[in-house]
Amino acid sequence: MSTYIQLHLLTSYPPANLNRDDLGRPKTAFMGGAERLRVSSQSLKRHWRTSDVFQEALAGHLGVRTKRLGLEVMARLQEAGIAEGKAKEWAGEIADVFGKLEKGSVELSQLAHISPEERQAVDALTETLIEEKRGPEKEELDLLRKNPAAADIGLFGRMLADDPAFNVEAACQVAHAITVHPVVIEDDYFTAVDDLNKGDEDRGAAHIGETGFAAGLFYSYVCINRDQLVDNLGGDAELADKAIAALAEAAIKVSPSGKQNSFGSRAYASYVLAEKGSQQPRSLSVAFLKPVQGQDQATDAIARLEEQAQRFDQVYGECAEKRYSLNAHTGEGSFRELMDFLKQD
Repeated sequence: MSTYIQLHLLTSYPPANLNRDDLGRPKTAFMGGAERLRVSSQSLKRHWRTSDVFQEALAGHLGVRTKRLGLEVMARLQEAGIAEGKAKEWAGEIADVFGKLEKGSVELSQLAHISPEERQAVDALTETLIEEKRGPEKEELDLLRKNPAAADIGLFGRMLADDPAFNVEAACQVAHAITVHPVVIEDDYFTAVDDLNKGDEDRGAAHIGETGFAAGLFYSYVCINRDQLVDNLGGDAELADKAIAALAEAAIKVSPSGKQNSFGSRAYASYVLAEKGSQQPRSLSVAFLKPVQGQDQATDAIARLEEQAQRFDQVYGECAEKRYSLNAHTGEGSFRELMDFLKQD
């Protein structure tokens, strides 16, 4: 049986526009008969993966998502004196290993998640081509790796449509974060004044605009299959535990960057319930099908989460073998103890 680690988080944000839709307004979802604020899982994963917390903890074990690999290889070849035509041809052959190319270009048509080992292999091959002034041989284009030692690829997976043997099944699932209560999105009307306008002829604003915003207490859910993660990383259990710790810290401490300069909406999770066990995972979002109302939403939301976990246990038996909770609302628990709890026993 697989070992699952589940994180249930409650994070409160003041007025903000964390994750915008195509009209620039905060994303929403309709749940339990009420409109809620929403932050997409794609946004959350992007901000966690690129955060200083995650990058520093896993330095040397992170991949790169890019379409520009062929352009970089071509530029390197040309810098070394290879003619443009040959540089484009050779760079295209290398980039084509990672996906289809845009017509007439060496740029990939889709993002490819490239591991450190694969990038090193590309760089080494590029230097060989420069030194020997020739194109790549067929066997030299075996650049993909089945179990790349890239923690982000191990957690979030990757798909290579043309080479499915090198696909990686994601070991981590992240739900869209939603507010536990109904919201009404408001509009912020603002103006910008020209500092050099003395007002002698025109006292009007140099710019007028508006942006949507709302405040909310969000429920977030993360599930990690630790055994799958270890397999994805070629059996490296130590790296898997480092990846889990880095992801957990980022999920607890890192805020989406949308409109941060306008709203300063930085926040740590107010409550974290961590669970470990071999039982099948389940979200606790059902606790908020009935929207939380009233003046003390944090206390009520925490009580709802804990009560729902107990009710699942009553009906299905113990849904987790071990639990640990951190409650910054009441000052109970500690971040250090939570990190120790997440480590493999």
